[in-house]
Amino acid sequence: MNKATDKPALTYKDAGVDIDAGNRLVDAIGERVKRTHRPEVMGGIGGFGGLFALDLARFSEPVLVSGTDGVGTKLMLARTTGAHAGIGIDLVAMCVNDIVVSGAEPLFFLDYFATGALDEQMAASVISGIADGCEQAGCALIGGETAEMPGMYQPGDYDLAGFAVGAVNRSDLLDGSRVSAGDVILGLASSGAHSNGYSLIRAIVDQTPGALDTTLNGQSMADWLMTPTRIYVKSLLALTAAIKVHGLAHITGGGLTENVPRVLPAGLAATLQRDAWPMHPGFAWLQHGGNIAQDELLRTFNCGIGMVVIVAPEDVELATATLTAAGEAVFELGQVSAGDGVIWQ
Repeated sequence: MNKATDKPALTYKDAGVDIDAGNRLVDAIGERVKRTHRPEVMGGIGGFGGLFALDLARFSEPVLVSGTDGVGTKLMLARTTGAHAGIGIDLVAMCVNDIVVSGAEPLFFLDYFATGALDEQMAASVISGIADGCEQAGCALIGGETAEMPGMYQPGDYDLAGFAVGAVNRSDLLDGSRVSAGDVILGLASSGAHSNGYSLIRAIVDQTPGALDTTLNGQSMADWLMTPTRIYVKSLLALTAAIKVHGLAHITGGGLTENVPRVLPAGLAATLQRDAWPMHPGFAWLQHGGNIAQDELLRTFNCGIGMVVIVAPEDVELATATLTAAGEAVFELGQVSAGDGVIWQ
């Protein structure tokens, strides 16, 4: 009791912020984070800023490429299913997949984790997933922020944001200028719905009794919907080292319909075949459950293609072999033609 005011002496913990829990979390994830570090990382976690010494022998004419993203309302489904580790991979994927389409190698990553009251076990699971994603992408997790904000979030809720920086030599930058009519468009299979369209997914799930327990191809809808976003970085860096790639497009919100045109010069279109790849039955289930029109399905979800690669016709065979050797499932979707946007056939 404060004698001067007769009011109880409050602490930060009384107000809902547990500094000791935050310190324990940093200790718990420390070794996991160190495993992501590259030789260019200077220092460790705990500083006021992450330090990274760019290797100018590799990047003699460097262009830095940055990206930031979140996971969206897939977080709400993670809370329902308890599948939190994969969410960390999603966070990294959404950032590094955006960076690599410029031809850039992701170098380092930072995360922001915000919650009402820190659940150490859940937070450790999420951040361990972030470290897993960084390892998959070959980038270093060099810092982050864990924020407790009581009253801002409901119990059990949390939000995530990620920030990534990569580098590419100016002469290797992919900006769409290499793309020309006659180029071939390849698609790389997605691992699932990735991290887009989940507000619509949750609306369908909420109106469909037993939806998450539905089994498709021997897997529950819950498990399929919570499958982490595929990280294409190492496969695409292997490809850009093997051939002169003309363009790359990360298929996120907007689907193939809106993302492929983003890397096409004015006056060119993507002519795509609707039956060029097998669509996971989960997408058909969503379409049926939400009575979704085909065009709406294609501009909301990735529909089974998470990345598009545009190459010259003479490079298709080597590109396919290189990507297949890197573990990707590759489909020839169509070609670049005169026109505008996406032309479905």
